[in-house]
Amino acid sequence: MLHSRLLRYIDEVARCGSIRAAGEKLHIAPSAINKHVLLLEEEIGEPLFERLPRGLRPTPAGEILLAHVRRTMLEYRQVEAEIRELQTLQSGEIIVATATGLASGVVAAAALNFYARHPQMTISIRTMSVREIQASVASGEADLGLGFNLAASPQLECLWERDTRLGAVMSSGHPLAHMESIPLAHCTSYPLIFADRSMLIHGNIADTFAGAGLDVAPTFRTNSIETMKRLAAAGDGIAFLSKFDITEEYRRDVLVYRPIRDRVFSRNVLSLVRRDKHGRGIASLLFADEVMNLLAGQLGGTDAV
Repeated sequence: MLHSRLLRYIDEVARCGSIRAAGEKLHIAPSAINKHVLLLEEEIGEPLFERLPRGLRPTPAGEILLAHVRRTMLEYRQVEAEIRELQTLQSGEIIVATATGLASGVVAAAALNFYARHPQMTISIRTMSVREIQASVASGEADLGLGFNLAASPQLECLWERDTRLGAVMSSGHPLAHMESIPLAHCTSYPLIFADRSMLIHGNIADTFAGAGLDVAPTFRTNSIETMKRLAAAGDGIAFLSKFDITEEYRRDVLVYRPIRDRVFSRNVLSLVRRDKHGRGIASLLFADEVMNLLAGQLGGTDAV
């Protein structure tokens, strides 16, 4: 570690209140420690310790330096632990809490990429509601959470975030699929597939139709993203989802996503989160990198926060 001896000397002198006691604890000659302290004081241009009859006490400048020293030493110990973990990344489990559409799309793809490099790791993908995703990550039951419209929380650190507006999702052979964008009114000529009231996006969809002055009665209601996709793929129905909900189906040319031309759905924010500064280590961060790379690739850019 760069300057590691000097940092240890400064820290131990402050803890012991004496250069002689610090030397005994570190098994270093007190004269060597004193020389380093004097050289550093000369370089900084300020005394770091008050020389008192009964020992040494940090000066205000010493207190500032000491806080830096201890932060640096702590961060270095954390880096050492992560490097050791990286070197021995042979076993363990990563638990990801996410929504159903994301689980079968971007999370599954990230899991396959990660497995190819770390085949001894176990990856658990659990589908949950928004509230359950937040609670499981905050409690430490899950390492990472990927979901839409997660509430801000001091317990969660956001690794990646992007507003991914809902659009019309339909089969690749749908009569409207050839259009680059679709007027909302055009959708009403086909069976509509709505999220039911238990899902947060229900209000987003219903409010958008109401705001356009369109009084509609959906043909299908469900609280399952997978069911919405299945219904849309099987006929002329139109669901209203994010492009990230249909990653795998889009890749296989089963479903397409088309933005709504004349109406804008409310914000639909996709976030990747982990427990604030208390994740399970380098493995979960490496998996998060896989997810973020795939998300950024689908967007054609990086939107990390």
